[in-house]
Amino acid sequence: MLKAFALAATLAVSALPALAETIRVGMSGGYFPFTFVKQDQLQGFEVDLMTEVAARTGDEVSFVTMSFSGLIGALSAGRIDTIANQITITPERSAKFAFSQPYVYDGAQIVVKKGNAAGISGPGDLRGKTVAVNLGSNFEQLLRALPYADEIDIRTYESNIEQDTALGRVDAFVMDRVSSAQVIAKSPLPLELAGKPFSEIRNALPFRDDAAGHALRDRVDAALTAMKQDGSLAEISRKWLDADVTEGN
Repeated sequence: MLKAFALAATLAVSALPALAETIRVGMSGGYFPFTFVKQDQLQGFEVDLMTEVAARTGDEVSFVTMSFSGLIGALSAGRIDTIANQITITPERSAKFAFSQPYVYDGAQIVVKKGNAAGISGPGDLRGKTVAVNLGSNFEQLLRALPYADEIDIRTYESNIEQDTALGRVDAFVMDRVSSAQVIAKSPLPLELAGKPFSEIRNALPFRDDAAGHALRDRVDAALTAMKQDGSLAEISRKWLDADVTEGN
């Protein structure tokens, strides 16, 4: 009888759901339409994405906003558990962090004030121009890696909203193709695309490269796979971006 009771107790405990953890998600809150604040509410593609991921993993989610340039350092220091802010997979970042599968496939895009797109078909046409990019972003790295980078006056800003405003002082800004159309539609300035997207990029969630980081990455990856399979990831994409950009070619 005692053995039967002990077995029943063991089964009851094993049937209980695991205690929920809190996933601390870093984001800038200034990269429309992925993560931004409107009427004092944090919202956007990344917010919906991570809310759904946490619902599927059984965890709580806590959004931690800070300057974009400080996100990588905060992840390395353990102040956050991942970053949801259109983080591009690069060789340098892959050497330091454990990435989830990509959930956005995109490209770099040049945006200018309407009427100024003539003669700009790619990054080579940015020679001699003043160009705004997000501080510490993949786009800043792309421009600085160009063999003629010293011919471009690169100005850095903490958000694409600041870049938008800065167009009164710069010739162009470079951001991701996906959000450029959304920014153009919302901007008080008359903006347009200049040339075609260049440098294909894959965006994913970085985690610390240790046992705990890998375990969390694997749980999140399983949720992302399920969201791709049942169409909910594509639905979030269409809600915020008017297109499904969650699958590669």
